[in-house]
Amino acid sequence: MVFFGYMVFSIVFGLLADRYGRWKILLLSFLWAAYFSLLTSFAPSYIWFVFLRAMVGGGVSGHAQGLIIQTEFLPTKYRGYMLPLSQVFWLAGSLLIIGLASVVNPTIGWRWLIRIASIPGILLILVFKLIPESARYNMSMGNTAAALATLQRIARMNGVAMPEGQLREPAKERRGRFKDLIHPKYLRTTLQIWIIWLGIAFAYYGVILASAELLERDLVCASAAPPLQDSGDDSEESHSSCHCHFFGPAAYQTMIISTVGEIALNPVNLLSINLLGRRLSLCITMGCTALFFLLLNICTSSAGMVGFLFVLRALVSANFNTIYIYTAEVYPTTMRALGMGTSGSLCRVGAMVAPFISQVLMSASFIGALCLFSSVCIVCAISAVTLPIETKGRALQQVK
Repeated sequence: MVFFGYMVFSIVFGLLADRYGRWKILLLSFLWAAYFSLLTSFAPSYIWFVFLRAMVGGGVSGHAQGLIIQTEFLPTKYRGYMLPLSQVFWLAGSLLIIGLASVVNPTIGWRWLIRIASIPGILLILVFKLIPESARYNMSMGNTAAALATLQRIARMNGVAMPEGQLREPAKERRGRFKDLIHPKYLRTTLQIWIIWLGIAFAYYGVILASAELLERDLVCASAAPPLQDSGDDSEESHSSCHCHFFGPAAYQTMIISTVGEIALNPVNLLSINLLGRRLSLCITMGCTALFFLLLNICTSSAGMVGFLFVLRALVSANFNTIYIYTAEVYPTTMRALGMGTSGSLCRVGAMVAPFISQVLMSASFIGALCLFSSVCIVCAISAVTLPIETKGRALQQVK
């Protein structure tokens, strides 16, 4: 349901951000996510829990505006280096929540985990005044004075003088329109980006869920999982299909190892997108992802299986890294947020489909599920290398 909320509101927030500003929507999304996250911890029933998590997903979908603000401020030659470093903070947050869950869940429960995890978002809201609105957005709206004030403030912070000359206001264009995404100039780019986003999310969450299935069932050389030990608990709850079992230390350790895998290829990915370009780099990592999905069918040791999963996690993370950067760079300012929003929405469609393959089809046909994941990755690799626009070294476009 988090993905469903994200899918619906990603488009809405993207459209609003192009019309009313990135900063306002980013602030709104943080307020929204923090509010409904806290409410989730007081959910009186499962139905309320599901609804509130969907609303949290809607709020989180607006956080992409932070990447857009960052993209619109960075000079062309630094975008390919600075944007991938954002993944380090994503990793830090992921490791923090896993560590927190390992301590809080067994002691004071999941409700307090959600409350504690909401604190950083609330604290960030308190310092939002330090985040400026995008100068590019202000210029596209004709608000030259606000854009100039932002640039002057940045110049003072860096201790440098403003460049000589005047800001030139671009021609006015209507903003945040869906038909601009399918304008002949961007139609092919948009369709291929949507395919790539959907496929990358499908593969990303497929890897995560397949990892859980493989490690839980011990599908190494098609061996069956050992029978569960009888805990001696004959309560009605323990025999219920909805009964939940707490993760043990080994489960949290596995989650940490796989999460660290997400940054393993970050230095290589950073170099490749700057040397080879976004399209070729994405094509290579998607092709390798397809290969490693098939390698999961090889009879190997438990350590070998974990190694394959580790590399796969690193590859799918590199895929996400590259497509995030490309999508933020390829569209002009007047439709950049909407382009990111629609892509994020398609991304969640792939994420919602992945469990049916990783946990349903994989149980019926292991090699069939792997071939499907691999095939989708090959389609994405072809779509990536044939994208009509390469954004490496390309200045951000202000208008269509």
